[in-house]
Amino acid sequence: MSEQLLPGYIIRRGSLLERSLLLKFMQRTYQDLFPNEDFSHLEQTVKQYFSSDTPLWWVEEEGEQGRNQFKIQNSKFKIEDSIPMPNAPFPMPHAHPPIACLWVGNAIDQVHGNRHAHIFILYVVPEHRRRGIGTALMEYVENWAIQRGDRQIGLQVFQSNKPALNLYNQLGYQTQSLWMVKFLSAEK
Repeated sequence: MSEQLLPGYIIRRGSLLERSLLLKFMQRTYQDLFPNEDFSHLEQTVKQYFSSDTPLWWVEEEGEQGRNQFKIQNSKFKIEDSIPMPNAPFPMPHAHPPIACLWVGNAIDQVHGNRHAHIFILYVVPEHRRRGIGTALMEYVENWAIQRGDRQIGLQVFQSNKPALNLYNQLGYQTQSLWMVKFLSAEK
C-alpha cells in the first residue's frame, strides 16, 4: 500500500524481501561520503538488523501506470527489485524504481530508559535532492514515531555531511552526545 508523500512522489512500506535493494541504497549512501572505500561489510549489518521490527520505507516517483502493471519491454526490471503482491501469481515490479529510502530501528534512551526510533538510513538519490523529499521523510517518520508512543527520535550523522546536518538542524534536532573514535595501531 502506498500513499502520496509529496506531489509527484509516493511512499510505501518496504518488504523483508527487499534486503538486497536496501543494501544497495546503504552502500550508495556511504560511497557518496567515502568514494574510495569498500562497503561490502554492510551486508552483515543488513542481515543482522533488518527485520519486521525495523521498518523500511521507499519513495518512488508517482506515475500514470498502476503499481500492478508490468511492461515486458522494461529492461531495468529485476526480480530482486520486486515485491510480492497479495493474490499475485508472481512478484510484481514497482511502477518506478525507488529514489529514496528511510530505514528505522529502535534504541533505548540511556538517560531515561525509554524506547525510541533511531534512523539507520535516510537517503535520496542525487537527482531528486533539494525537492523536499528528505524533509517530508523526516516528518513522516516523526508522525509514525508519535503514533507508536515514542518521545524522541535519534540518528547518527557524519560531521562531514553538511547537507544532512543542515536538514536535521532545521528540523530541530540537537546534538545530545558525541561519538568519539580513536584509531589504534598494532605497533606500540
